[in-house]
Amino acid sequence: MAEAQIEQQETEIQLIIDAPIATVTINRAEDENRLTRANLERLGEIANILQASDDVQAVLITGTGDDFFSAGLLNPVIRAAMSKDEVLETVILANTVFDAIEALPQIVIAVLNGSIRAGASELALVCDIRLVADHATLALPEAKWGGFPGAGAPHRLPMVIGQGRALELICTGREIDAATMERVGFVEYAIPANDLWDFALTMAQQIGANGPLAIRGAKRIMRVRQEPGFKAARELSDALRHALEWSHDVDEGMAAHRENRTPNFTGR
Repeated sequence: MAEAQIEQQETEIQLIIDAPIATVTINRAEDENRLTRANLERLGEIANILQASDDVQAVLITGTGDDFFSAGLLNPVIRAAMSKDEVLETVILANTVFDAIEALPQIVIAVLNGSIRAGASELALVCDIRLVADHATLALPEAKWGGFPGAGAPHRLPMVIGQGRALELICTGREIDAATMERVGFVEYAIPANDLWDFALTMAQQIGANGPLAIRGAKRIMRVRQEPGFKAARELSDALRHALEWSHDVDEGMAAHRENRTPNFTGR
């Protein structure tokens, strides 16, 4: 990869380590902090760095600006410029990278400083703790486009907020505010925007000051408890997502969005 491309990736997805805390920042405010394929690859590299670090005990993941933590990976406009194979490759890459972040031994805290859309919710879900600014909103709008979230939400979201609420959010595609995120358990705390970073940093410092064996051991035990059924759910998600990409409904959802009309879904 050219040196200029590497520098751009490192500028757009920044890693700062000040042990025992590491901060990962999505620095693409001009594009709603959207995650490109190159950004996902950079996140994967960062996950490898952190996996090998014995000095870091808490990881903060956030975005620049006040509008979007991240607008996610794909929307109908972006998808229109990609082949179906490219869409699936991006989803598979996101799954691989998000799995790697979830598997980190450190406590990972999502600092959701702005709105969370689509695949960004799936990045937030792989974090251990989620904090949100009180002005932020959350939406998983994929069903409105004829699809479903392909990078982990159908199997991670029910573990966080319960099956009924997870189905309701995914299947309606409706937007919820920060207070609702806190009430249903998507986030641990909704914080006034001006206080969010200090709150998150204080939490990370408290975690980092405690015994690494205790912190990492507790996380490992909880992960083992959740593992049964997860592999099967992931495999089913990948299989259904592959079939979905070649369905009439996905093509209709993209066309309807492009033409600014209500889609006519047929279930095929």
